[in-house]
Amino acid sequence: MTLSSPPSITWQENIYQIANNIRLRVLEHTLKNNGGYMSQACSAAELFAALYTKIMNIGPSEAPMVPPPFMGVPASDNPHYQTGRGYNGPIAADLDRFIFSPAHYALILYTVLIEVGRMSLEGLSQFNQDGSSVEMIGAEHSPGCELTNGSLAQAISQAVGIALARRIKGDIGRVFVMMSDGEFQEGQTWEALESMAHYNLDNMIIYVDVNGQCCDGKMCDVLNIEPLQPRLEAFGARVFVVDAHNADALAAPAEVEPDGRPVVVLCYSDPTRGLPLLNNRAPKLHYLRFVSEEERESYRKEYEKMLVELKGS
Repeated sequence: MTLSSPPSITWQENIYQIANNIRLRVLEHTLKNNGGYMSQACSAAELFAALYTKIMNIGPSEAPMVPPPFMGVPASDNPHYQTGRGYNGPIAADLDRFIFSPAHYALILYTVLIEVGRMSLEGLSQFNQDGSSVEMIGAEHSPGCELTNGSLAQAISQAVGIALARRIKGDIGRVFVMMSDGEFQEGQTWEALESMAHYNLDNMIIYVDVNGQCCDGKMCDVLNIEPLQPRLEAFGARVFVVDAHNADALAAPAEVEPDGRPVVVLCYSDPTRGLPLLNNRAPKLHYLRFVSEEERESYRKEYEKMLVELKGS
């Protein structure tokens, strides 16, 4: 599948074009592999597109277009070890850092790297293959990843350390964290928020995909985290609530003047956006694996329909 954007469009139109391409690529991958994190692509496509094309100030990729193989774990006797940070540009005092937290969103991260020209489409063919760095569940050596995410909620604590170090060094670049709402079921997230507020880390901006879903069904039925906004504010955060599918709304919080508080942007999203057929699987939307050839064919027809619509737009 080859996709391209019109030669002259607004930044908002570019975000929507990339987001639609992300959903289409993830659906294509899911059809080929009988499995994929489709609902995450539906809910977070505009968010990823906005981060990489409008919100973050990052430099050009320093990584190879075709991801290298897994070179082993960090160790004093392993000089070949590397992370996937280079896909997000160089580390510089005036540039932002991107910390990717929900490791199961890795497929969506890879597709946006492809869409913005930071990774080759060939890299996606390495997805979940033995010896590949293009992990199904993103790790620190995976494209676009800088840290080991481990269990959910670990990346935010590491991001606090990075933001504090940048503050001490006098860097003007910010630290962006992309999280899923399920990470607010973890106590470590709230401990990290306490630290952010304590150290007045207003150089941190956390974008959260609030799609209301987890692997066992609706968040509100499994372990309710709402109301998120007042809870976060009680922990000292400056909170913005936005429509996750509106480019202007996504970009606006990153433009506010710092006031001493870390910023959390709650991006309320639709986990079936662009693919309403997914609603047939409600309430469990977390991972799409076809239960029959008939179901697979229904998604194949939807893919063909989406492809025609995108090529005609």
